[in-house]
Amino acid sequence: MPIFKAINKVPGGLMVVPLFIGMIVNTFFPHLLHIGGFTQALSAQGYPTVLGMYLFTVGTKMTLRGAPKMLKRGFGILFTKLALAMLVAWSVAHFFHANFLGFSTLALMAAMSDTNGGMFLALTSVMGNSEDASTYVPQSIETGPFVTMLFLVGAGLANIPWLAMVSVVAPIGAGALLGNLDPDIRAFFGRHEPVIVPFMAFTLGQNINLHSVVSAGVSGLLLGVFVVALTGSCCILADRLLGGSGVAGAAASSTAGNAAAVPKAIAMADPSYAAVAGPATVQVAASVIVTAILTPMLTAWVYRRVGGKPQQEIAAEADAGRAAGQHRPLAGAVGSAGGRP
Repeated sequence: MPIFKAINKVPGGLMVVPLFIGMIVNTFFPHLLHIGGFTQALSAQGYPTVLGMYLFTVGTKMTLRGAPKMLKRGFGILFTKLALAMLVAWSVAHFFHANFLGFSTLALMAAMSDTNGGMFLALTSVMGNSEDASTYVPQSIETGPFVTMLFLVGAGLANIPWLAMVSVVAPIGAGALLGNLDPDIRAFFGRHEPVIVPFMAFTLGQNINLHSVVSAGVSGLLLGVFVVALTGSCCILADRLLGGSGVAGAAASSTAGNAAAVPKAIAMADPSYAAVAGPATVQVAASVIVTAILTPMLTAWVYRRVGGKPQQEIAAEADAGRAAGQHRPLAGAVGSAGGRP
């Protein structure tokens, strides 16, 4: 059964297919994997571990030569996304009395300002290059509620979890250090990076419940579409202007799963947001799911537009070439010397 080939026919399939399987299992069979031991470790419980492994692997691909460009592109995408979120939230607050078509300032800011890091890394791994995945280092600043607190509540009420940000950057830094000290380490983890992607995607899907889309109604669906359309188009443009292909910009168009917890965190810091925190939470949760569907589609579309091939296809072709070379006579092997080793 050509299961692997069928998965690769889906845009970003190595990430998208396990993601949807995880979402379906979590929605309709939420306790299926909760039997303890190694099986439960492959549920949502294991997501931080798998993501930490992947962050380390991404770090090994970073080189000192590529760091300036990576940082420039990463901060460019970060500032573009945050600037859009701030502009939209400020406009709704000042011109529409903090409510526009059922969307509160809080819902818009939370949904637009936090990128799904696991999805970004998985998509850029499958459809991007080594620099694309590394741009997440500066983008990790937006993880969690502190950016939203900073802009909505004010610096005086912000409780910035610096250790949470360090916990994201530390595995990347460790990987970068080892990868620069020993090229063999960089080559080893670079070759095996795709192995981690489906496990990360599946455990990420275990954090998403499809019922949230239904409970949020049309407003939640529209919020997700709005986030992908606006942040996606602007981040793609920023990425292209800074020397990228646009793949990293497209992959940054999602809403992070932890963004659904932001409205209540804001309400705890400032009780004036308590009335809108409930509806905002449901809308943001729906945006998480909608963007989990649309962001991979947008990223795949951009990737196909720039004429690239997914890394697993390139690896499969290389393996096929090596296997064919091993079975050729000497004359045939000499004739293929100009090809890829």
